[in-house]
Amino acid sequence: MSAFMPSLRKVMLGCTVLAGLSASPVLAADVTPERLLNASQEPANWLTHHGSYSAQRFSTLSQINRDTVKGLKVAFTMALGGIEPGGIWSHGGLEGTPIAMDGFLYVTDGWGSVYKIDVAHGALAWKMDPKTDRDWAGAVACCGVNNRGVALWGNMVVSHTLDGRLIATNRDTGEIAWQRAVADPDKGETVTGAPLVVKNLAITGVGGGEYGIRGWLAATDLTTQKEVWRTYTIPTKGEPGSESWSGNAGAAANGGGPTWVTGSYDPATNMLVWGTGNPGPDWDSAHRPGDNLYTDSALGLDLETGKIKWHFQHTPNDPYDYDSTSENVLVDAQVNGRPTRLALHANRNGFGYAVDRTSGEFIWGTPFVKKVTWTAGLNAETGKPAEYDPALPVQKYNAAVTPSRTNRVSDICPGNMGGKNWQPTAYNPGLQRWYIPVIESCNRITVEETKPGSWKAREFFTGGGPSQHERITGSITAVDVTTGKVTGKAETQFPQLGGLLATPDLVFASQPSGEVTAYDAKSLDKLWEFKTGGGVSAPPMTFSVDGKQYVAILVGLGGAWDKWFIESTPELKKVQTGSTLYVFAL
Repeated sequence: MSAFMPSLRKVMLGCTVLAGLSASPVLAADVTPERLLNASQEPANWLTHHGSYSAQRFSTLSQINRDTVKGLKVAFTMALGGIEPGGIWSHGGLEGTPIAMDGFLYVTDGWGSVYKIDVAHGALAWKMDPKTDRDWAGAVACCGVNNRGVALWGNMVVSHTLDGRLIATNRDTGEIAWQRAVADPDKGETVTGAPLVVKNLAITGVGGGEYGIRGWLAATDLTTQKEVWRTYTIPTKGEPGSESWSGNAGAAANGGGPTWVTGSYDPATNMLVWGTGNPGPDWDSAHRPGDNLYTDSALGLDLETGKIKWHFQHTPNDPYDYDSTSENVLVDAQVNGRPTRLALHANRNGFGYAVDRTSGEFIWGTPFVKKVTWTAGLNAETGKPAEYDPALPVQKYNAAVTPSRTNRVSDICPGNMGGKNWQPTAYNPGLQRWYIPVIESCNRITVEETKPGSWKAREFFTGGGPSQHERITGSITAVDVTTGKVTGKAETQFPQLGGLLATPDLVFASQPSGEVTAYDAKSLDKLWEFKTGGGVSAPPMTFSVDGKQYVAILVGLGGAWDKWFIESTPELKKVQTGSTLYVFAL
């Protein structure tokens, strides 16, 4: 591995253990594979990144409900670090989901430091600083200094760093037990997603598609600390799907398809369900003729081997930067009169999809944004864009607005930030409603022709770039999963950059201007709001301690918004950087 890795001794010395009220806690029970498998049966805790393997982000806790939520107040706040600059970025941000177990929260900042917080006392138990090289890692982070959280396993807190390490930290002491390099920033690879721990495996996804990496998922055995499998999302010559990369440019070698959002797991089939990013170069689709598998896809992968069992591709030969990296929500529902095991996915292209999670078969698709111009709609049988022609090496879709070498300046809706980005959806199983955090946007794309052999490590490989020319707003949009029909939409002044939480009769959301909000799950009427004073780009979660329910959220605007999209939301220029955990209770 390259010189980006500091020595293990240096990193170990960088771990700071802060004495406090919980410096000598009663040892909590280990986090076993069985506990993770049945995480939804422990509503007092939030044991996995999405709350459970299904990625529903739903909690049965109901002490805070539509009748009591108006009394929600700040229980405590905790100032964190991680706002230091690095590379092209002026500051780090917060995009993580807190993990809660037995009265403690585990959160990360953008640089990958892990904090253990004693909820009863509002006190910091310890902080683990992985000593990420800020200039090195920040220079190759496409879209901000971000870290989306940790996983628990045994007596360890498992986390990633921006410079590509997987770290296991002792949950009681905050000391690093071991670490290994899983990604290589020499190639432009980064890791921003939370690990998904299933059985004894930690699953890592990679970022860096805009740098022309070749995407992958990797599984590390936490008992041996060794890699078990690595599956590339772009097949090599002779493998299934390799025929979808044609031409003479050798595009597959730098074809993108990153996997930077935490996926889900279906124990019934022992399959991971994971999304992949757009092909590269992003906007010059003529450089990479063909459908470009397995980019812009939902993948079903065997947990033990990483073998791809099925795929569903949303935007073949994507010329818009419409990633499919977002989570896939696993839901069982009656569709067309028959019980169906669904995987739900809200795509950047503005459409929500339901596929059969055992086979990848298309079930339904529906637009969830107000304005879609790139296609006339989806084929009702296949789920492909209406204009998709498998005989064409380069897809045209709505040619008038499709970026291409002959249409070099195009206005697309949704914009390249997508109708939804990485921010997670939530699902209410009682109401069978799926809630989507929406970015209502259009923007302009300018194409630059990519020359064969022009790829250079750690340099943008995009074939053009975006600019903004319209105001960007947002909404919380509800979809009935049994029909695929939109049932409601709560408009928001700004785009949804933080993600959602569902409880039996509430939906919690936020705004990048600093508000945390609760909506009625049925009507989407606003019931409660609190102004944090800082921008929010992280999802809320909920847990309880000693019978008292809490809602927690990280506050500190991060990501790429203030660098590339701020002119479309000029009021957000006044939002100051920060790094704070907010915890609310009645």
